[in-house]
Amino acid sequence: MAVHLYLSLIPEALIASMLTPEEFGAYYAIGSEKKSRGQAIFFEIDPQFRGSGFQVDEAIKRCVPHEDGSPKQSIYISVYRVLENIPMEAIQCLYLTTQDGRTLGIDPSAQIPDVVDDLHLYREVSPVSPLVVSTLGPQAFYELIVKNPTSLIKLPAICFTELRLNDLAKDPLHADVGDLPYANLEHLRSCLAGIRSKTINTKMVDRLPTGILPFRMIKNGFFVGNTKTLKYFPFPDEKTLVDKYYRWWRSATS
Repeated sequence: MAVHLYLSLIPEALIASMLTPEEFGAYYAIGSEKKSRGQAIFFEIDPQFRGSGFQVDEAIKRCVPHEDGSPKQSIYISVYRVLENIPMEAIQCLYLTTQDGRTLGIDPSAQIPDVVDDLHLYREVSPVSPLVVSTLGPQAFYELIVKNPTSLIKLPAICFTELRLNDLAKDPLHADVGDLPYANLEHLRSCLAGIRSKTINTKMVDRLPTGILPFRMIKNGFFVGNTKTLKYFPFPDEKTLVDKYYRWWRSATS
């Protein structure tokens, strides 16, 4: 059986496994008696990756089938400062797994989405996970956090996604919220109006959001980058999700 390398983002960990991405997603999300259950978001890493400080070869050596022939589900290689120590070229496909274990794979794209709206809502995924509003598009937001910070806070690498604001992106104080599921919407309105009227271009809405990441609210996709490179994983449009990935989409929206 082949050994895969996975970079889990919630929580951050580098893991060796004999499971395919779909099997690993189900195992990691649905769990077992000794694990809590929840979403899984992870990258598949080039199996040839050997990074300084990661005992990948030793993990692969230990990743052998059980006596009954069943695959080894996971060998943890690292659970600390993983994302920043993996080169972007080693990151292959992104996988999103719903709470009931259905997994969607997303390949990277060379095209970063154009900036259309004035206001944006970002959910950072790893290594930190605040909810942030900004006047910056995804490329500029990444550069502010990782490459050219204007504050004392800087991250060596980041993964984040942009969430839909619908009409709040144009009129944060008066627009109808529609189907937006975010907690404390009045606070969100205030934060959006605040960055529009002030010189700051980002503001934290929630330092530690609770609950799952609402996959159905993803606006464009996921972004992962370090000080050298930004990679983009485009989220399929709703028609594609319904036509090709209906079971995953139904699970993600239920």
